[in-house]
Amino acid sequence: MLGRYAPHVAATLSLGLPLIGSHLARMAIGVSDTVMIGWYGVEPLAALVIATSFVQILFFLGMGFGTAVMGLMATAIARGDETEVRRLTRMALWLSLGFGLAVMPSMWFSRPVLLGLGQTEVVSQLAQDYLRIAGWGLMANLVALTLNSYLAALERTQFVMWVTLAGLPLNIALNYVFIFGNLGAPELGVRGAAIASLSVQIAGALALAIYANWLPIARKYELFVRFWKPDWLAMRAVFLVGLPIGITLLAEGALFVASNVMMGWIGTPQLAAHGIALQITSITFMAHLGLSNAATIRVGQAKGRGDVVWMRDAAVTVIGLSLLFAALFIAIYLIFAQPLVQVFMDPADPQLPLIVGIGASLLMYAALFQLTDALQVIAIGFLRGVHDTRVPMFIAAFSYWAVGMPVAWGLAFPLGVGPAGLWLGLCVGLTLAAVLLMWRFWRGLERGDWTRPEQPV
Repeated sequence: MLGRYAPHVAATLSLGLPLIGSHLARMAIGVSDTVMIGWYGVEPLAALVIATSFVQILFFLGMGFGTAVMGLMATAIARGDETEVRRLTRMALWLSLGFGLAVMPSMWFSRPVLLGLGQTEVVSQLAQDYLRIAGWGLMANLVALTLNSYLAALERTQFVMWVTLAGLPLNIALNYVFIFGNLGAPELGVRGAAIASLSVQIAGALALAIYANWLPIARKYELFVRFWKPDWLAMRAVFLVGLPIGITLLAEGALFVASNVMMGWIGTPQLAAHGIALQITSITFMAHLGLSNAATIRVGQAKGRGDVVWMRDAAVTVIGLSLLFAALFIAIYLIFAQPLVQVFMDPADPQLPLIVGIGASLLMYAALFQLTDALQVIAIGFLRGVHDTRVPMFIAAFSYWAVGMPVAWGLAFPLGVGPAGLWLGLCVGLTLAAVLLMWRFWRGLERGDWTRPEQPV
C-alpha cells in the first residue's frame, strides 16, 4: 500500500521543498528590511510597516494571474499542448504588468490616503517616499511570480529557490549601503530600503526570465517570441481563473489585517504578542504553502491526463505530508512556546514577562491553526489545479468574513474572552473553509468533474 504512494511522495517533495525554501527566503528578505530600518529609526520603521502593508494588499490582488498559470500550464503540458502553454503564460505576464501599472497611481499619491487612515504627517510622507520607488517593484514581483509558476509547472523549482535565496544577501548589502549611507553612498533611510528592494526584485525577475528563455526543456514553448502580440482568448482564460484567486488571497490577507486592528483595541502588549505569534505561524505556514503549490501542479497534471486514480493518490499524498509537517510544528509550539516568543523580544524590556506570557498562550491556539490553515490552503491548491477558483472564492470569503470574523469579535469583546477569543474565531473561520473546500474537491473527484476533457483555450 505504501509503495503505491512512494512515487507521489518523492515527486511532491521534489517540487514542494524548493518552493518552501523560496517562500522562506522571501519572508527573510522582508524581515531584513524591517530589522535594518528598525536600527535606523522609529518613524522610518513605522512608515516601512505601513508602506509594505499597502503593497502587500495590492500584491495579493494581483498575484492571482501568475498563480493561475501553475494549474493551467500543468494541465496543458500533460495534454502535450505546447501552444497553449506559451499563450497562457505570455498573457499572464501581460496581465501582471498591466495590473502593476494600473495600481501605481495609488502608491504614487498614497500620502493623502494614509493621512485619512489616521497616520501622522511624518509617517505618511515617509511611506509615500518609499512607495514611489518600491511601488515599481510590484510589477517585477508579479512578473517573477508568473515565471515562478511557469518554471514550477515545468518541475524546475530549484532555480527559483536559488534566485530567491541569492536575493537575501544582496538585499542586506544594498540596505547597508543606501539606508545608512555607507561606502560613499548618500544616506537615504526608507528611500534607500526602497531602492534595495526594487533592485533585488528587478534582478530576480530578470534572472528568472533569462533562465526560462535558456532552459532547454522550455525552448520549444518560445515564451518571449513575438511577446508584444496580444492573445485575447488566452488573456480572458487567465483572467477568469486568476481574478478569483487574487480576491481569495485578498480576503485571507485582510482577515489577518483586521485581526491586528481588533487586537490593538484590546491593548498594546496584546497586539505585540499577537504580532509575534502571527510571525511564528507565518514561518511554519510556508511549509503548507509550498506543498499547496506542489498540489496544484500534481493535480493539474492528472487533470490533463484525465487520470482520476492518479489525482486521488496525489491528493492523499499531499494531505499526508502536510499533516506530518503540522504534527511537527504543533509539537514545537507546545514544547518551546516561551523561548520562541522571547526570540522576538528585547531581554531588557520591562514588559517581557507579560508579552511572553500572552504570546505563549496564543501559540497554544496556533497549534489548532496548523491543522485548519494547512488543510484549507491544501484544498485551495487542489481546486486551483483543476481550474476551479470562482466557487472557492465565495467559500473562502463566506468562511473568513461571514463566520470567522464575527465569531472572533463576539468571543473577544461581548463575551470577554480577549485575545484567545480572537484566535479561536479565526480558527473557526479557517476550519469552516477547510471543510467546505475539501468537500468540494473530493465530491467533484467522485463525480468525475475534474477529469472531464476541457476544450483548449
